[in-house]
Amino acid sequence: MLRRSSTLALASAIALGAAFVPPLRETPARAAGCPEELVYGSPAKELPRQLWPQERLNFTDVWEHTRGKGVKVAVVDSGVDIGHPQLRGHVKAYDVTRSGLQDCVGHGTAVAGIIGARDMRDKGIPFVGVAPQAEIISVKMAVKPTGNRSEWAAQGIRKAVDLGAKVINVSSQSPDLPDLRQAVRYAQKHDVVIVSVAGNLTDQTKQTPQKSYPASYPGVISVGALSKDGTLAGFSNTVTPVTVTAPGQAVISTWPRDSYKLDDGTSLAAPYVAGTAALVRAFNPNLNYQQVKQRIESTADGAQVQGTGSGVVNPLRAVTTVGTGGGNASTAPAAGVQRVSIDQPVPEDRFGRNMALAIAGVALAIAAALGVAAMVVPAARRRH
Repeated sequence: MLRRSSTLALASAIALGAAFVPPLRETPARAAGCPEELVYGSPAKELPRQLWPQERLNFTDVWEHTRGKGVKVAVVDSGVDIGHPQLRGHVKAYDVTRSGLQDCVGHGTAVAGIIGARDMRDKGIPFVGVAPQAEIISVKMAVKPTGNRSEWAAQGIRKAVDLGAKVINVSSQSPDLPDLRQAVRYAQKHDVVIVSVAGNLTDQTKQTPQKSYPASYPGVISVGALSKDGTLAGFSNTVTPVTVTAPGQAVISTWPRDSYKLDDGTSLAAPYVAGTAALVRAFNPNLNYQQVKQRIESTADGAQVQGTGSGVVNPLRAVTTVGTGGGNASTAPAAGVQRVSIDQPVPEDRFGRNMALAIAGVALAIAAALGVAAMVVPAARRRH
């Protein structure tokens, strides 16, 4: 889900995250060109030194193999603050809403940071993105936390494909709509990995939970939210089929106006998996989108309960494990059946064997006769 109301989201994030990380000091910030005041953000100096999602996934261990260079990852969301220090220089922005490129919600900036924020730990900033060398494509399809036009998501996906994205993150949930379904098929036809959210549950929707889309479409990597204690977050939708889980509670990420924010939701879990998909595609460029999905699924850290799928995403194993490509018969190249010549023993030659035995027998008989003759003839001569 893109976002609940600012007050509710902030209150729930602090309430759920109080046991995990210290709350950030909140200061108002206004995005240039946005009609309303943008929720809250905090300066980098107030970030905690240790961020549990990074410790849990330990994705920096993958960086000796790849950092996602050469892979375009689209953030189909509320836009991205392209001037943020950790995003500046490797985000290209587009808009399908005709409202401008600014991120007036903040959500897209948070998602982009988790996927590809540059490493600035040498400057005292502990937060880093999963694939810091991936190229981020921001496709704005939301202009406010709720009530956005549903067709914008489908347009955003198609636009991302046309711009060359090989991974698309959709951290929003929708009902099953024909345009959205066709946009997903369009992306998959172009071999694009789509990562989406299992969806957030509120007190009302917990009574009658519904599947979220595009996460429920075949071939889409659906992501549930993990709590710091390793359990499924209480708000993570268990009705939507889940591929894997990732940290989604008390998550800190980039925020507009050079700031950072603490929040929670499956929408923040999905970009950890999208970043992992970018690492996989950079290191294994020959894998198709279904094989990338199967690779991430088969290397996850084990399922627990309904809604956790195959378990917690494991970036290092997903990138480096050999022989978990997968794919199905309709898309993966079929192995041709070849006839193999196997050396066979020479057929037994019975006639030759019998002839050899006969010759050997005659030779032995002659030799025996000659031996007898050699003894008998001299003896006869002596008697005469």
